[in-house]
Amino acid sequence: MMTTLSLDQAALLTAGAAMWATPAVPEAGIPSFTMSDGPMGIASGKVDERDVARLSPCATALGASWDVDLARRIGTLVGQEAVGRGIDMVLAPNLNLARSPLAGRAFEYFSEDPLLAGVFGAAWIGGLQSTGTGSCAKHLVCNDSETARDTVNAMVDERTLREVYLLPFEFAASAGCAGMLAAYNRVNGNYCAEQHHILTEVVKGEWGYQGVIMSDWFGTHSTAPTLAAGLDLEMPGPARFLGAKAATAVADGTLGEARVQDAASRVAHAAQRVTGAKSQPLGEAEITALLEEAAAAGMVLLKNEAALLPLDPKAIRTLAVIGPNAAAPCFQGGTFAKISVRPDLASPIDAIRARFGAQCEVLFEPGVDPAPRLPHMPVVPAHDIGDGCTSGMTLEYFATPDCSGAPLTRETRDTNSLVWFAGMHDQAPFAVGGSIRASGRFTAAKAGTHRFHLGATGVSRLLVDGREVLTTTECPPGDTMGVLKAGDSESAPIDLIEGQTVSVVAEFTFTGARVHGLWYGIRTPGSGEELLAAAEAAARAADAVVLIVGETSDSSVESKDRPDTRLAASQLELIARVTAANPRVAVVTNIGHAYDASWEDAAAAHLATWYPGEGFAAALAAVLAGDREPGGRMPVTIARAEADYPGYDLQPGADGSLPYSDGTRIGYRGIIAAGKTARHTLGAGKGYARFEWSHPEVTAEGVTLTVTNLSCRPGADIVQVYRDTPEPTLIGFAKVHLEAGCAALVTIPLARRRFMTWGAQGWQQLSGATRVRIARHAEDAGTTLDIVVETLELHAP
Repeated sequence: MMTTLSLDQAALLTAGAAMWATPAVPEAGIPSFTMSDGPMGIASGKVDERDVARLSPCATALGASWDVDLARRIGTLVGQEAVGRGIDMVLAPNLNLARSPLAGRAFEYFSEDPLLAGVFGAAWIGGLQSTGTGSCAKHLVCNDSETARDTVNAMVDERTLREVYLLPFEFAASAGCAGMLAAYNRVNGNYCAEQHHILTEVVKGEWGYQGVIMSDWFGTHSTAPTLAAGLDLEMPGPARFLGAKAATAVADGTLGEARVQDAASRVAHAAQRVTGAKSQPLGEAEITALLEEAAAAGMVLLKNEAALLPLDPKAIRTLAVIGPNAAAPCFQGGTFAKISVRPDLASPIDAIRARFGAQCEVLFEPGVDPAPRLPHMPVVPAHDIGDGCTSGMTLEYFATPDCSGAPLTRETRDTNSLVWFAGMHDQAPFAVGGSIRASGRFTAAKAGTHRFHLGATGVSRLLVDGREVLTTTECPPGDTMGVLKAGDSESAPIDLIEGQTVSVVAEFTFTGARVHGLWYGIRTPGSGEELLAAAEAAARAADAVVLIVGETSDSSVESKDRPDTRLAASQLELIARVTAANPRVAVVTNIGHAYDASWEDAAAAHLATWYPGEGFAAALAAVLAGDREPGGRMPVTIARAEADYPGYDLQPGADGSLPYSDGTRIGYRGIIAAGKTARHTLGAGKGYARFEWSHPEVTAEGVTLTVTNLSCRPGADIVQVYRDTPEPTLIGFAKVHLEAGCAALVTIPLARRRFMTWGAQGWQQLSGATRVRIARHAEDAGTTLDIVVETLELHAP
């Protein structure tokens, strides 16, 4: 039972105690609670984020499943992972919207559609919180891109704000999420942490939200204005603007004590709620099965000429698997919440060989370099520190700025990218002026020019056999975040002979940045033409080709948007040459967002897999063989041309403003309203099973129809309902799983709120009979029915 708090105690609770923890007030019965980043799993709260965790599909892949129950089960899995690591609250899900395909974190968004995002977010929250773990939905609001995200001013009208960008958070509030995270950006002039209209008038006032609203990390700018706007908790700790300064603001009359007590009460109640009883984790076999199911459920079959897929191993003598992502898949995107996964995860080529190899010959050629931006670091440790590691760099940590003196600690890291968060513990090397040394030995497998790469968020240098070959300087002035540049690096050429071994040393000095990053790699010699020619030869020799292309984990990143929607030029050439060599090519895309797919005209099949998490390899092999359905439909739109995207440009103006000029006509809505057609619109896609819809009717709950599986195999279909005024809008959906030959009566509930728009008088109902469209995707004419909105139940939101 919480006792009455003094002003100083209440003020204490308004700021974090450490990087990932809140303060406790034991005498008042208020515990501290710990947090971790998400949403694809549990990112370690430790300094180097190396705690191995289970990696679920990205939100876009989950949204592509259109399977609400699956989203709930994945949320439960992440919650149970949190329980096993002593984490009380997870910063997830991400409920921003894929307004532009260029958005650096688009893979973290469920959809471009606010209803789909809101329903999936609520389901994920329900699953996570069923474990006793709290969900902190992020990022409130309009943090839909990364360019200048700390300062950009999203200019958005009230109707658009209410109907589109706030709607997913309204679903989260109705689901009872324990917290919400205020975004870095500004909305209509005010930083989100100081946005009184949104935080207090809408979220806490109109929605009646009782949870805690906290800042994104280092996202506060003031004391009294921030608390008065409705923010409750500044993160991380120690306090910068809130905490004890809140009591000072009360004392000097710039802030009322009631607001501080209210903020403290919300933090206290969240702490008591999320530190209570917790559930037991799932078994390893159950987790593996769920992650494979989820990966397949989000795969979207967009083209399948002559029923190339599924592949029949008995009818294929030689199967060619080509492409960089076949051996080096992209399991997840590059955020500060990157999940550390087991190093032995199978690759698609491993799984395809295991599934098909006993029945046909399986050829493999990468075709192009699998790491076009930042190459791998194939070294052995410089020192044997007794940890049994035989690959990777030896890391030594120093209290001095120049790696002098005895190291404080050592470890081995087998990676080419390192991240440290400032303030995560009190050890000397991570303070300003500390340093690290990463060292290893590289042996050239062939003679030729090798390029040694280095990149960092601060001062660093790279030495090869003791000779300094590369340096980096400090972050630009004012860049206190230490923005990670997603693999951007400088390189130096060095000629080596076959079998030559050289020492490679990278040294890095910690500065005042909040996030530190160091990355390096070695690009070995090898002709791009040789790789392409080998891929062509494999394609010509095969009866069918699976061409797996896509991104690396530094392609879609936090803190940086993309310049365009196209695949790497080398991969586009690979697609062109392989499809010219063999007409039976299934292109599999391992991309986490909407992308240019103009190349698909030359392919027989096109399968989108997004960032599917650690179940990717097994799920893909099963889908290619027909053991599983490609169960997804498009959660975002792929336009025919970049100019067709309504909200494409993400560059703020000179004054920092980014107008949301597309308004409520986001994504598919704007393309249809403009009289255009997309290459693949929202909801598009097909499975292997075939379905028939019949007997659509209006009911008191919404609409019903009979769905029949006409195939000799089980499968799933997705029924979608749209209204077309004042613009095309998804208003309901249902996914139905049916065995071969079976039928089911499917009901799609329709809430009265789906027939309201925001106007001068608030929520206004569309009057009279309203026509709805039961369709297979947003552009499908489907079947229309008239609904009298007044007869529907008034569900919220």
